[in-house]
Amino acid sequence: MTTENFIASSSLALITSGSTTWKTPSNIALVKYWGKRDPQLPENPSISFTLNNCHTITTLSFEKKENLASDFEFKIVFEGEEKPSFQPKIQKFFERIVAYVPFIKAYKFVISSENSFPHSSGIASSASGMSAISMCLMQLEKMLDPSITEEYFYKKASFLARLGSGSACRSIKGELVVWGAHKDIEGSSDLFGVPFSSEVAPIFKNYQDTVLLVDKGEKQVSSTVGHDLMHGHPYAKNRFAQAVDNISKMKNVLEKGAVKEFIELVESEALTLHAMMMTSQPYFILMKPNTLEIIQKIWSYRAANNSNICFTLDAGANVHILYPKVEKEAIHRFIEEELSVYCQNAHYIHDEVGEGAQEIK
Repeated sequence: MTTENFIASSSLALITSGSTTWKTPSNIALVKYWGKRDPQLPENPSISFTLNNCHTITTLSFEKKENLASDFEFKIVFEGEEKPSFQPKIQKFFERIVAYVPFIKAYKFVISSENSFPHSSGIASSASGMSAISMCLMQLEKMLDPSITEEYFYKKASFLARLGSGSACRSIKGELVVWGAHKDIEGSSDLFGVPFSSEVAPIFKNYQDTVLLVDKGEKQVSSTVGHDLMHGHPYAKNRFAQAVDNISKMKNVLEKGAVKEFIELVESEALTLHAMMMTSQPYFILMKPNTLEIIQKIWSYRAANNSNICFTLDAGANVHILYPKVEKEAIHRFIEEELSVYCQNAHYIHDEVGEGAQEIK
């Protein structure tokens, strides 16, 4: 598909008012993307687990304008408080998507959202947040044009979400989603995320993810800035090629149920992501001392217990602990007894692989 396929008709019959609510999850990349080109296209493909408990719930209320002004009209309410500081990001998002959903200029919107996890703390809040808004906008388009198919609905939602936050396009569906064109992934595209279509071994079907909240504060360097620093990065070309190769490796791992290979690949990808940050110009470090303490503890526990526990990291200090469901009880005990002390206020979130966006009626 091309971008032209996603342009809505400018002659849709508009409804007067209404609202729609969607819950969309965050996701955790197994093979990371770091670096993008305009407009919000990835320099390398990525694959992620869709999460379940770390989610955003967004209600989009809309009312048709009496006079069709050229400006967008919207108000953002986050967890009960109006958030003018969020306005510029949504304004930019609307500017990027208006060619595909021109009807948004005909409405005044109230966007009300709440997260099940701390905002801007490295749990991909922009992924769940932007995907939730995109699902709501697609629901509005469906109201205006009931003829659109389910396949088109979800592909376009992912396409729109990508224009708000790259990783958001991986939060529309589950359980595994690939974003970025890759020869081994059927239907893959730089324009939207696609469900991983190959057979997945049973052990990965209900994989667990506990997020250790090492630092709930704002990141020192935003992901947007970090992505931009890949332009001219001395190791960027090799990194992009490595990620392409790792997608092929991950496909084989998921099909075979090769957990030990999964561990090695996932942890290498996490550390490579942060290595790219540390070798950018200017360089920066998002890991905290407790991040490293947790990693060392995980390695020791795995060796001592012949466990299949492993870690991954997003662009932040928090640690995602991945493990098969069969080890859930023992690893929960390990987290509570040995790892929670390294978390801010001993706070962590137990999560698992989920199925993607859900409408709330």
